[in-house]
Amino acid sequence: MLKRILAAAGLAIIGIPAVLLGGVFYFAIIAALLGIAAWEFGRIFHTAGYCAASLPLVGGVLLILAARTFLPDLAPAALTLSVLAAMTWHLLDYEKGRDKAATDFAVTTTGIVYLGWIGSYLIDLRSLENGVWWFFIVLPSVWLADSFAYFIGVRFGRHRLSPRLSPKKSWEGYWGGVIFGTLGAAALAVLLGRLGGPALTWWKGAALGAALSILTTLGDLGESMLKRQAGVKDSSNIIPGHGGVFDRLDSWLWGGAIGYFLIVWFLL
Repeated sequence: MLKRILAAAGLAIIGIPAVLLGGVFYFAIIAALLGIAAWEFGRIFHTAGYCAASLPLVGGVLLILAARTFLPDLAPAALTLSVLAAMTWHLLDYEKGRDKAATDFAVTTTGIVYLGWIGSYLIDLRSLENGVWWFFIVLPSVWLADSFAYFIGVRFGRHRLSPRLSPKKSWEGYWGGVIFGTLGAAALAVLLGRLGGPALTWWKGAALGAALSILTTLGDLGESMLKRQAGVKDSSNIIPGHGGVFDRLDSWLWGGAIGYFLIVWFLL
């Protein structure tokens, strides 16, 4: 637990100033995190016997992220180019004797889309009007839901939420996380509004937090599905006490995308 706390504090010391500054500083942090997560994604499938191509995978993720950040009109072209480059890579692999190259291509493309396109919503969220304030409502509510789901599940968990994917998760922990994620978002909406953020009523903040808390657990379970099939516990051991970067971003990927659309469709 001490390692987890110290690692989380170190990440916060680096990440919070980047979020506040935005621009190239924020891009650099998100690019580093998603690039490492893409490498870990390939590593997971390599353990399962597949060969995701690291260069097209990581390169595609970073290309899409850069386009979404600096040249958004070219983002569809970046996605298209990345997928075509991945197929070219695996065509050559097949000619060299790799019989599973078609499946490898599917794995590489999935990583490009999931971590590159979906992950880029973390950039889009920060780029919204008042984006720094929205970020500090959306992502902390996801973190609160995750954290309280864990602590409440450890103490009171009796009924398994997903016995095959994640046997340690419980319905008690899940609903505890939803409650605290919802309350946390409501409190943050009021607090940040008083500090100069968007004029958001507590109940709208609560609704945003509830939607995020209910849905982002699927990101966690989704990564668990990948790791279960590969037979690995963590995506890597880069972060002491936490595992890999992908392990920490699994719910945030969903939070960034879902939060962005809920804000654009209902709150702006």
